[in-house]
Amino acid sequence: MRLAFLGTPDFAVPSLAELIASGHEVVAAYSQPPRPRGRGQTLQPSPVQAFAESMGVPVFTPASMKTEEAINTFRSLDLDAAVVVAYGQILPRAVLEAPRLGSFNLHGSLLPRWRGAAPIQRAVMAGDAQTGVQIMRMTEGLDEGPVILSEVLPIGPEDTAGSLGERMAHVGAGLWSRALAAIERGGATETEQAGEPTYARKITSAEARIDWSRPAREVDGLIRGLSPRPGAWFELDGARVKALLSRAESDDGVPGQVLDDRLLIACDEGAVRLLRVQREGKAVQSAEDFLRGQPVAAGARLS
Repeated sequence: MRLAFLGTPDFAVPSLAELIASGHEVVAAYSQPPRPRGRGQTLQPSPVQAFAESMGVPVFTPASMKTEEAINTFRSLDLDAAVVVAYGQILPRAVLEAPRLGSFNLHGSLLPRWRGAAPIQRAVMAGDAQTGVQIMRMTEGLDEGPVILSEVLPIGPEDTAGSLGERMAHVGAGLWSRALAAIERGGATETEQAGEPTYARKITSAEARIDWSRPAREVDGLIRGLSPRPGAWFELDGARVKALLSRAESDDGVPGQVLDDRLLIACDEGAVRLLRVQREGKAVQSAEDFLRGQPVAAGARLS
Protein backbone atom coordinates (compact mmCIF):
# COMPACT_ATOMS: atom_id res chain seq x y z
CA MET A 1 0.00 0.00 0.00
CA ARG A 2 1.02 3.58 -0.60
CA LEU A 3 1.18 5.11 2.88
CA ALA A 4 2.04 8.22 4.84
CA PHE A 5 3.15 7.76 8.44
CA LEU A 6 2.39 10.40 11.07
CA GLY A 7 4.13 10.03 14.43
CA THR A 8 6.60 11.72 16.75
CA PRO A 9 7.94 9.91 19.88
CA ASP A 10 9.86 6.68 20.46
CA PHE A 11 6.52 4.89 20.89
CA ALA A 12 5.82 5.39 17.17
CA VAL A 13 9.15 4.19 15.76
CA PRO A 14 8.47 0.40 15.90
CA SER A 15 5.30 0.90 13.85
CA LEU A 16 7.15 2.82 11.15
CA ALA A 17 9.88 0.19 11.11
CA GLU A 18 7.28 -2.57 10.75
CA LEU A 19 5.56 -0.84 7.82
CA ILE A 20 8.83 -0.44 5.97
CA ALA A 21 9.92 -4.01 6.71
CA SER A 22 6.55 -5.33 5.51
CA GLY A 23 7.12 -3.88 2.06
CA HIS A 24 4.62 -1.04 2.16
CA GLU A 25 5.54 2.07 0.17
CA VAL A 26 5.94 4.74 2.85
CA VAL A 27 6.13 7.83 0.66
CA ALA A 28 6.28 10.37 3.50
CA ALA A 29 6.64 10.65 7.24
CA TYR A 30 5.12 13.50 9.22
CA SER A 31 6.41 14.49 12.64
CA GLN A 32 6.37 17.39 15.05
CA PRO A 33 8.98 20.07 14.27
CA PRO A 34 12.44 19.73 15.86
CA ARG A 35 12.52 20.98 19.45
CA PRO A 36 15.34 22.49 21.53
CA ARG A 37 16.82 19.87 23.84
CA GLY A 38 19.75 19.38 26.17
CA ARG A 39 21.87 21.94 27.96
CA GLY A 40 22.70 23.72 24.73
CA GLN A 41 19.03 23.82 23.71
CA THR A 42 19.95 22.88 20.16
CA LEU A 43 17.17 21.82 17.80
CA GLN A 44 16.81 18.05 17.71
CA PRO A 45 14.58 16.00 15.39
CA SER A 46 11.94 13.75 16.90
CA PRO A 47 12.67 10.01 17.11
CA VAL A 48 10.35 9.40 14.14
CA GLN A 49 12.02 12.06 12.01
CA ALA A 50 15.48 10.71 12.81
CA PHE A 51 14.48 7.13 12.00
CA ALA A 52 12.59 8.05 8.82
CA GLU A 53 15.53 10.04 7.50
CA SER A 54 17.88 7.15 8.25
CA MET A 55 15.63 4.95 6.09
CA GLY A 56 15.46 7.44 3.25
CA VAL A 57 11.81 8.40 3.83
CA PRO A 58 11.00 12.07 3.07
CA VAL A 59 9.92 13.92 6.23
CA PHE A 60 7.52 16.82 6.65
CA THR A 61 7.34 18.77 9.92
CA PRO A 62 4.54 21.35 9.57
CA ALA A 63 3.66 23.33 12.68
CA SER A 64 0.01 22.74 11.80
CA MET A 65 -1.80 20.28 9.55
CA LYS A 66 -4.76 22.64 9.32
CA THR A 67 -3.25 25.14 6.89
CA GLU A 68 -4.26 25.08 3.23
CA GLU A 69 -0.65 24.43 2.23
CA ALA A 70 -0.30 21.43 4.54
CA ILE A 71 -3.62 19.94 3.42
CA ASN A 72 -2.83 20.36 -0.28
CA THR A 73 0.63 18.81 0.16
CA PHE A 74 -0.91 15.84 1.96
CA ARG A 75 -3.56 15.38 -0.74
CA SER A 76 -0.90 15.45 -3.44
CA LEU A 77 0.70 12.30 -1.99
CA ASP A 78 -2.11 10.21 -3.55
CA LEU A 79 -2.25 7.79 -0.61
CA ASP A 80 -4.01 4.49 -0.10
CA ALA A 81 -4.02 5.09 3.67
CA ALA A 82 -2.50 7.19 6.44
CA VAL A 83 -1.04 5.50 9.53
CA VAL A 84 -0.97 7.62 12.69
CA VAL A 85 0.85 6.78 15.94
CA ALA A 86 1.17 9.45 18.64
CA TYR A 87 1.55 12.26 16.14
CA GLY A 88 0.66 15.05 18.55
CA GLN A 89 -1.71 17.12 16.40
CA ILE A 90 -5.46 17.06 15.84
CA LEU A 91 -5.98 16.25 12.17
CA PRO A 92 -8.76 18.02 10.25
CA ARG A 93 -11.36 16.11 8.24
CA ALA A 94 -9.69 17.16 4.97
CA VAL A 95 -6.53 15.29 6.01
CA LEU A 96 -8.32 12.27 7.50
CA GLU A 97 -10.35 11.73 4.34
CA ALA A 98 -7.60 12.45 1.81
CA PRO A 99 -6.29 8.84 1.55
CA ARG A 100 -8.33 6.47 -0.62
CA LEU A 101 -9.09 4.05 2.23
CA GLY A 102 -8.96 6.49 5.14
CA SER A 103 -6.71 7.21 8.11
CA PHE A 104 -5.95 4.78 10.94
CA ASN A 105 -4.50 5.24 14.40
CA LEU A 106 -2.70 3.01 16.90
CA HIS A 107 -3.93 4.00 20.36
CA GLY A 108 -2.40 2.93 23.67
CA SER A 109 -5.47 1.91 25.67
CA LEU A 110 -8.64 -0.15 25.52
CA LEU A 111 -11.08 2.42 24.21
CA PRO A 112 -13.21 4.17 25.26
CA ARG A 113 -11.11 4.11 28.45
CA TRP A 114 -8.35 6.70 28.35
CA ARG A 115 -9.09 8.67 25.23
CA GLY A 116 -6.65 11.53 24.80
CA ALA A 117 -3.06 12.58 25.21
CA ALA A 118 -1.61 10.39 27.99
CA PRO A 119 -3.36 6.99 28.04
CA ILE A 120 -0.36 4.93 29.17
CA GLN A 121 0.55 7.24 32.04
CA ARG A 122 -3.06 7.55 33.20
CA ALA A 123 -3.62 3.79 33.18
CA VAL A 124 -0.61 3.24 35.45
CA MET A 125 -1.51 6.18 37.68
CA ALA A 126 -5.06 4.85 38.10
CA GLY A 127 -3.86 1.40 39.13
CA ASP A 128 -5.48 -0.35 36.15
CA ALA A 129 -4.78 -4.08 36.01
CA GLN A 130 -4.66 -4.17 32.22
CA THR A 131 -4.50 -2.00 29.16
CA GLY A 132 -4.04 -2.64 25.47
CA VAL A 133 -3.26 -1.38 22.00
CA GLN A 134 -5.94 -0.82 19.39
CA ILE A 135 -5.99 0.12 15.73
CA MET A 136 -8.96 2.30 14.92
CA ARG A 137 -10.36 4.25 12.00
CA MET A 138 -9.86 7.93 12.70
CA THR A 139 -12.77 10.34 12.90
CA GLU A 140 -12.90 14.02 13.83
CA GLY A 141 -13.83 13.19 17.43
CA LEU A 142 -11.06 12.60 19.97
CA ASP A 143 -10.24 8.87 19.74
CA GLU A 144 -13.89 8.10 19.00
CA GLY A 145 -13.52 6.01 15.84
CA PRO A 146 -14.45 2.34 15.43
CA VAL A 147 -11.87 -0.26 16.50
CA ILE A 148 -10.45 -2.71 13.96
CA LEU A 149 -7.91 -4.74 15.93
CA SER A 150 -6.95 -5.04 19.63
CA GLU A 151 -4.41 -6.69 21.88
CA VAL A 152 -4.77 -6.75 25.67
CA LEU A 153 -1.69 -6.36 27.91
CA PRO A 154 -1.42 -6.77 31.71
CA ILE A 155 0.04 -3.98 33.83
CA GLY A 156 2.50 -5.43 36.33
CA PRO A 157 3.07 -4.07 39.86
CA GLU A 158 6.49 -2.69 38.89
CA ASP A 159 5.57 -1.48 35.41
CA THR A 160 6.32 2.16 34.71
CA ALA A 161 4.86 4.22 31.89
CA GLY A 162 8.23 3.75 30.19
CA SER A 163 8.45 -0.04 30.47
CA LEU A 164 4.79 -0.53 29.64
CA GLY A 165 4.94 1.89 26.72
CA GLU A 166 7.92 0.12 25.20
CA ARG A 167 6.11 -3.21 25.38
CA MET A 168 2.94 -1.72 23.92
CA ALA A 169 4.83 -0.05 21.08
CA HIS A 170 6.20 -3.38 19.83
CA VAL A 171 2.93 -5.27 20.29
CA GLY A 172 1.07 -2.51 18.48
CA ALA A 173 3.55 -2.46 15.63
CA GLY A 174 2.84 -6.14 15.07
CA LEU A 175 -0.86 -5.44 14.49
CA TRP A 176 -0.39 -3.25 11.42
CA SER A 177 0.22 -5.99 8.84
CA ARG A 178 -3.03 -7.80 9.69
CA ALA A 179 -5.04 -4.60 9.98
CA LEU A 180 -3.85 -3.09 6.71
CA ALA A 181 -4.33 -6.36 4.83
CA ALA A 182 -7.95 -6.51 6.03
CA ILE A 183 -8.50 -2.85 5.22
CA GLU A 184 -7.06 -3.24 1.72
CA ARG A 185 -9.29 -6.18 0.82
CA GLY A 186 -12.35 -4.53 2.37
CA GLY A 187 -12.68 -7.19 5.06
CA ALA A 188 -11.87 -5.20 8.20
CA THR A 189 -14.47 -5.49 10.96
CA GLU A 190 -15.00 -2.06 12.48
CA THR A 191 -16.53 -2.20 15.97
CA GLU A 192 -18.02 0.94 17.48
CA GLN A 193 -16.77 1.78 20.96
CA ALA A 194 -19.17 0.98 23.79
CA GLY A 195 -19.28 2.15 27.38
CA GLU A 196 -18.61 5.35 29.30
CA PRO A 197 -15.42 7.08 28.09
CA THR A 198 -12.67 8.31 30.37
CA TYR A 199 -10.16 10.92 29.30
CA ALA A 200 -6.38 10.84 29.64
CA ARG A 201 -5.65 14.53 29.98
CA LYS A 202 -2.16 15.81 29.34
CA ILE A 203 0.25 15.48 32.27
CA THR A 204 0.89 18.82 33.98
CA SER A 205 3.96 19.87 35.95
CA ALA A 206 1.78 20.52 39.01
CA GLU A 207 0.90 16.82 39.21
CA ALA A 208 4.52 15.71 39.47
CA ARG A 209 5.19 16.75 43.07
CA ILE A 210 4.52 13.83 45.42
CA ASP A 211 1.89 14.38 48.09
CA TRP A 212 2.74 11.88 50.80
CA SER A 213 -0.65 12.47 52.44
CA ARG A 214 -2.28 10.50 49.63
CA PRO A 215 -2.85 6.72 49.98
CA ALA A 216 0.22 4.61 49.19
CA ARG A 217 -1.41 2.99 46.16
CA GLU A 218 -1.99 6.45 44.64
CA VAL A 219 1.55 7.62 45.36
CA ASP A 220 2.97 4.40 43.91
CA GLY A 221 0.80 4.83 40.80
CA LEU A 222 1.92 8.43 40.42
CA ILE A 223 5.60 7.51 40.67
CA ARG A 224 5.40 4.68 38.15
CA GLY A 225 3.00 6.53 35.86
CA LEU A 226 5.32 9.54 35.54
CA SER A 227 8.47 7.45 35.05
CA PRO A 228 10.74 8.14 33.26
CA ARG A 229 9.28 11.51 32.20
CA PRO A 230 8.53 13.97 33.69
CA GLY A 231 9.27 12.08 36.91
CA ALA A 232 7.43 12.44 40.23
CA TRP A 233 9.56 14.31 42.74
CA PHE A 234 10.02 15.26 46.38
CA GLU A 235 12.44 17.44 48.33
CA LEU A 236 15.23 16.09 50.52
CA ASP A 237 17.41 18.59 52.40
CA GLY A 238 16.23 21.32 50.06
CA ALA A 239 17.14 19.45 46.86
CA ARG A 240 14.72 17.97 44.36
CA VAL A 241 14.83 14.17 43.93
CA LYS A 242 12.84 12.26 41.34
CA ALA A 243 11.28 8.94 42.32
CA LEU A 244 11.24 6.67 39.25
CA LEU A 245 10.27 3.26 40.62
CA SER A 246 8.48 2.24 43.79
CA ARG A 247 6.45 -0.45 45.50
CA ALA A 248 3.47 -0.02 47.84
CA GLU A 249 3.84 -1.68 51.27
CA SER A 250 1.66 -1.96 54.37
CA ASP A 251 3.65 -0.07 57.06
CA ASP A 252 2.17 2.98 58.77
CA GLY A 253 3.51 6.31 59.94
CA VAL A 254 3.19 10.06 59.62
CA PRO A 255 2.93 10.93 55.91
CA GLY A 256 6.35 11.81 54.53
CA GLN A 257 8.22 10.12 57.40
CA VAL A 258 11.07 7.76 56.51
CA LEU A 259 10.30 4.45 58.23
CA ASP A 260 13.60 2.60 57.78
CA ASP A 261 17.07 3.12 56.33
CA ARG A 262 16.06 1.77 52.89
CA LEU A 263 13.71 4.57 51.73
CA LEU A 264 10.37 3.27 52.96
CA ILE A 265 8.17 6.38 53.15
CA ALA A 266 4.91 6.61 55.06
CA CYS A 267 1.77 7.72 53.23
CA ASP A 268 -1.80 8.30 54.41
CA GLU A 269 -2.70 4.62 54.00
CA GLY A 270 0.33 2.37 53.91
CA ALA A 271 3.81 3.24 52.72
CA VAL A 272 5.86 3.37 49.53
CA ARG A 273 9.35 1.94 49.14
CA LEU A 274 11.47 3.89 46.66
CA LEU A 275 13.46 1.57 44.38
CA ARG A 276 14.95 3.92 41.79
CA VAL A 277 15.65 7.65 42.19
CA GLN A 278 17.48 10.53 40.54
CA ARG A 279 19.05 13.50 42.25
CA GLU A 280 18.62 16.81 40.45
CA GLY A 281 21.29 17.03 37.74
CA LYS A 282 22.56 13.50 38.41
CA ALA A 283 22.18 10.07 36.82
CA VAL A 284 19.41 7.63 37.69
CA GLN A 285 20.39 5.34 40.59
CA SER A 286 19.01 2.38 42.47
CA ALA A 287 17.92 3.22 46.01
CA GLU A 288 20.93 1.31 47.34
CA ASP A 289 23.42 3.35 45.31
CA PHE A 290 21.65 6.59 46.18
CA LEU A 291 21.85 5.83 49.90
CA ARG A 292 25.59 5.12 49.72
CA GLY A 293 26.13 8.71 48.67
CA GLN A 294 23.39 10.26 50.79
CA PRO A 295 22.15 8.17 53.73
CA VAL A 296 18.56 8.89 54.76
CA ALA A 297 17.90 7.76 58.33
CA ALA A 298 14.63 6.47 59.72
CA GLY A 299 12.66 9.32 61.21
CA ALA A 300 13.65 11.88 58.58
CA ARG A 301 10.81 13.73 56.82
CA LEU A 302 10.44 14.23 53.09
CA SER A 303 8.49 17.13 51.65
